[in-house]
Amino acid sequence: MSLAEAQAAPAPGIKLPPAAWTAPPLIALGVIFFYPFALIVAQGAAPTQEAGLFATFARVVPTSLFQSAALHTVEIALGASAGCLVLGLAIALSLSFAPFPGARSAARLIDAFIALPTFLMTLAFTFIYGSAGLLNGWLVKAFGFEAPPIDFLYSIWGVILAEVTVYTPFVLRPLLAAFSQLDQSQIEVALSLGAKPWRVTRDVVLPAAIPALLAGGSLCLLLTVNEFGIVLFIGAKGVITLPLLVYGKAIQEGDYSAACAIATINVVLSVVLYTIYRVTVARLGGGGARLG
Repeated sequence: MSLAEAQAAPAPGIKLPPAAWTAPPLIALGVIFFYPFALIVAQGAAPTQEAGLFATFARVVPTSLFQSAALHTVEIALGASAGCLVLGLAIALSLSFAPFPGARSAARLIDAFIALPTFLMTLAFTFIYGSAGLLNGWLVKAFGFEAPPIDFLYSIWGVILAEVTVYTPFVLRPLLAAFSQLDQSQIEVALSLGAKPWRVTRDVVLPAAIPALLAGGSLCLLLTVNEFGIVLFIGAKGVITLPLLVYGKAIQEGDYSAACAIATINVVLSVVLYTIYRVTVARLGGGGARLG
């Protein structure tokens, strides 16, 4: 081999096994998440003096308080996620395909909600829709109502509305990104062939939105299942979710074993709902855009 060929040849590199690349992030993930979660599971499943393993689960799960909290958690998560999907899709369609003056400013304003703490939005809702809020005060003064006519805020519907307002940008942003990459020629061809706008939306636009809906909806579902601040600050009567129950057991009652057991169930519930959502949307969105 000549000197020139030797200089042109690539220098021998050190080939690392695949485990060398995967081990560091797995170790970091284990230290940050899996180890603390394992401690929580172990605390909740630890045997007591009166009973054996998983005695705390057997003590907590049959109670009406836990069952009510689990039901409220699922109802709020599904309702809020569905509301985020519908509202996010409607706003994204309007901003992308029916732009109006100030549409960009409106999109940036909606994005700003992501940076706001959830309790701030809850306080804003209280000032507007609360029993002594601006809207009720105006209605009582204008029409002479004896009691505030708007009282939905302190119910499960108030919690859902607040969560929809807070988490809709997590659906809107990926939808706007997906619509910006949509081939406009497909829409123009469909319209030139006589397709109605609603049919173009159904057969061309919505199939392109499936991945974004999947991403945004799954994120909203996980966030709403584990939402704590909105439920706590609204203080809806009789509305207790699993995160709120964990707080009550750990901080107010000092029953850390029960809190760990409920937290474990809350994590499992999040994973189950997330898996069901992913499978359902993947099956419904299996087809591509079609005009037939």
